[in-house]
Parts: sequence; C-alpha cells; structure tokens
Amino acid sequence: MVGQQRAIRLVTIAIFSRGHVLIEGDVGVGKTTLLRAASRALGGDFARVEGTVDMMPTDILYHTDLGDDGRPRVGPSPLLRKAESISVFFFNEINRARPQVHSLLLRLMAERNVSAFDRDYAFPFLQVFADRNMVEREETFELPAAVRDRFLMEIAITAPKEDDIRRELAFDPKFGDVDALVSRVETGVFDYHAIPAVADLIQAEVSASSALQSYVLALWNGILRPGSVGASLDDADADTLVKGGASPRGLAFLVRAARVRAWLEGRDYLVPDDIREIFIEVLAHRIVVDPIHALRGDGIVKHLCRTVFDAVPAP
Repeated sequence: MVGQQRAIRLVTIAIFSRGHVLIEGDVGVGKTTLLRAASRALGGDFARVEGTVDMMPTDILYHTDLGDDGRPRVGPSPLLRKAESISVFFFNEINRARPQVHSLLLRLMAERNVSAFDRDYAFPFLQVFADRNMVEREETFELPAAVRDRFLMEIAITAPKEDDIRRELAFDPKFGDVDALVSRVETGVFDYHAIPAVADLIQAEVSASSALQSYVLALWNGILRPGSVGASLDDADADTLVKGGASPRGLAFLVRAARVRAWLEGRDYLVPDDIREIFIEVLAHRIVVDPIHALRGDGIVKHLCRTVFDAVPAP
C-alpha cells in the first residue's frame, strides 16, 4: 500500500481495539488489498461476501450444492467452517444487502457468534470490515443508526493526491497483480490468537489522568451542546443541530481506541492528541443531526467536531 499511511494506522488501531470498521472509498483504491494484507499478517483466515439486493441471511450461514447422488444438500457456509480461525470478515457493499442481513450481522458483530444447524458457532477472533457503495443509490439500503453504531470506526480511503504516488500506482506493474502484492506480506507477523489478550492488557495498562478525563467529558458535552463550550457554526444553529447519538458506548469506544493509539506511540498514558487523532473516525458516524442538515452528509458533523476541538482547551 502506498499513500495510505493514515488508513493503515487506523486499521491497526481498530485491530488492537477489537473493533469493527466501516470503510468508505471509491472503487479500486485498495480497500480489499489492505484487508487481505492485514489478514495475512495476522495469520488468520480471510472471508469475503458480496452484498446484493437479493441476498438473504441464509446466504451467509448455509451452503447448498449437489451431492454425488445428484440430490441437493445443505451444509455450513465457508464462514461457519472457518469460525474458529477467521480473523477478518469483509462485507463488500454492505448497503446493497437487505435489513434482514444487517440484523444477522449485528449479532455477529456484537456477540461474535451465530446459530445454525441447532448449534452456536463462536468467532473468537473475528473482526468485521465492511464498505458501502457511496456512488450508486439504486438498489441500496441506507444503514440504520444501530448498525453504524456497532462499527468502532468509519475510515475513508481515497486515491492519493501526490503525483509521484499516482505515477507509481499507474506505471509500476507490481500494482497490477494484487495476489502477488499480498503474498509479499509475511504470514503471522502477529499471532491473531493473542489479539484479545493483548487488547485487554492495553486497556488495563494505559492510564488517563484526571485532567485528560475532564477534557474528554468537555468534548462530549461540546458535541451534545456546542453552545455550552462556546462553539458556533456559521451555517447552522449549533444548539439544535445534534439530536442524539453521541452515546456512552461511543465515548467508551473513543477512549478504547485512544489507548491503543497511545500504546502504538510507546506510551502508557493518554494525551489529548490520542483523543483528537481518532475522534472523528470513532464518533462522527454515531452523531444524529437535524434531518435538514443530514442531507448534507457527514461533512456538517465533522465540521462540528473540529469546531468543538477549537473551543475546548486541551490540558
């Protein structure tokens, strides 16, 4: 991957936070390549499904084929067969799938288990990555707030703007063979079996001072009630803009991801930059705004977050 340092960093934070990720980006910017490389580095299995308008929950759980006797038979899907060893599950174009599929995915993400064939299948190491089609609107279903809230982060991957990187991507033949690129990643650089224990240890060992805790709470209050911290927007009433969504769960996810960021920086304590660096990716997609402004997409929310940053003094 070239020109995607921030996206790689955020995916790394998500992995050690044990959080799921919704990836946004145009076709052909390297989303699947990044996830395949991450899965290979972790040493676990990689599974991928394609969202379609006629997809049903059973398509994820069951596999139908013809037996040697010519009769149809139903067995576990590849996802179920890999339950104990899968580390990355990629759901491509999640918004093409119907709400029934989203409901099954919610359980898989929240509980890391599903029921099929009269038994429960556990996915102890699973992390879900999904992307959504942001260009076409026909035959797509908007993700409800409950589904988006289950994702730790929403990460944008865009085409690099630097001419030298664009030239390399266009003219270097190695970028035309994704399989060869991914095969260059050493398998099992970090054992995926150890991720849960390491994640717990990070959360236990990275501390937050009283001043830092007060800072996070001030940012939270600033998002919910911008006027209380002196934040204002030129094109919207800041005090009526936010209708909800900045929940305690979202704040807990924010602190969890910030602790991982501090650990990657070599510290066992949080600083304001740890919070600010991942604030928008973790919280922006959870914030519900007035329907009039919702038509403008997530831009208004990101603008609000930056305005609150400027208004709340860092310790």
